[in-house]
Amino acid sequence: MVHGTSMKMAECGVGPDLVPLPVYWAGARPWRKKQEGNIYPRGNYTDCASLIQGLSWKKLHVVAEKLVLDMKSEGFVPDNSTLSALMLWYASNGLFCKTLAAWDEIINSSYLPDVRVIAELIDICGCKGYLDVAVRILHQIQLKDSNLLRDVYARAISRFGKKGQLELMEIMLKEMVSMGFPVDSATGNAYVIFYSNFGTLSEMEVAYGRLKMSRILIEEEAIRSMSLAYLKYEKFYSLGEFVRDVGLCRRNVGNLLWNLLLLSYAANFKMKSLQREFVRMVESGFFPDLNTFNIRALAFSKMSLFWDLHVTLEHMKHEKVVPDLVTYGSVVDAYLDRNLGRNLDFALRKLNKNDCVTIATEPLVFEAMGKGDFHLSSEARLEFSKKNNWTYEELITTYLKKYFRRNQIFWNY
Repeated sequence: MVHGTSMKMAECGVGPDLVPLPVYWAGARPWRKKQEGNIYPRGNYTDCASLIQGLSWKKLHVVAEKLVLDMKSEGFVPDNSTLSALMLWYASNGLFCKTLAAWDEIINSSYLPDVRVIAELIDICGCKGYLDVAVRILHQIQLKDSNLLRDVYARAISRFGKKGQLELMEIMLKEMVSMGFPVDSATGNAYVIFYSNFGTLSEMEVAYGRLKMSRILIEEEAIRSMSLAYLKYEKFYSLGEFVRDVGLCRRNVGNLLWNLLLLSYAANFKMKSLQREFVRMVESGFFPDLNTFNIRALAFSKMSLFWDLHVTLEHMKHEKVVPDLVTYGSVVDAYLDRNLGRNLDFALRKLNKNDCVTIATEPLVFEAMGKGDFHLSSEARLEFSKKNNWTYEELITTYLKKYFRRNQIFWNY
């Protein structure tokens, strides 16, 4: 027997000469010892459900089943947790006749089924192809306590969605609607997120259209998820159309929508459109943040637009926005790519090189624009170096030494 399980049974007073009796049920007594007709109390009260679960998951389900049967033969009724632990093991191993037997025992008892257990059971049934079993369970819950159904459906949709089981998620959603439950904001936004993570772009757009038809407002997480999908497929024009459709004047997501619009132009290097939309953003009453400036700085750096890059740094200083590693990297890479390393000190004079290094830029920016050589080199050094609190000046000095020696050949004699 597995050592951990043996220890657990020893705590309950179970040994070679002991007969296990339930202790977790209401009115039950501790494990007791049978010796020539004399019964002696042995052990402490313990969580028998966890023992059953431990036996089941350690592939000692035969022992767990026998333990439950012995308990029943002694006249004790298993509680909800114990039956649930055994039922989930049956379901996970495809023993659906025994699963339904345990489920019927729970549903026909006075116990109220646990929502998390029900959702996990439906998840297992769906993934193993027993949708009829899952539907039967849901209808039985409706008869038992219909107040549980909304939460059960929401959890089941979430479980299927997180695993990428989009067809099963759709079935659960249709079942929920057919039962008369409307789709709420959390479920609707999760629905869009799962399609953006695991579906095609067309499927994602259909899901977003259904969300709009339901008059549910798309939330920040769903916006980010859809934007990431567009960026992964390099559909920058579609990204711009999407954020315009959501509404650039929304204030509850900060600068996210405007930054995504700027990013859609910067990734395509449409510099005039980038400048025009930036002016519109400021005129609309939005204040540029670090992501806004870094999107512009990266675009100007890649296009070697030094004047615009310097204006961006001046604007950052005026708005009191603290630059991060991405900002410094855009300047360093722009000058080194044009062999203007000697002018780097002049370029960085508006930045405080003695600040400690930080990276606060939105990951979506890197998905579209990538990371520059200085950024990648510095991240590797920060990750593997034992030193803490690197300054930008130290990173730049180290990088320049490496950069100027990149074509030198060192001979070993």
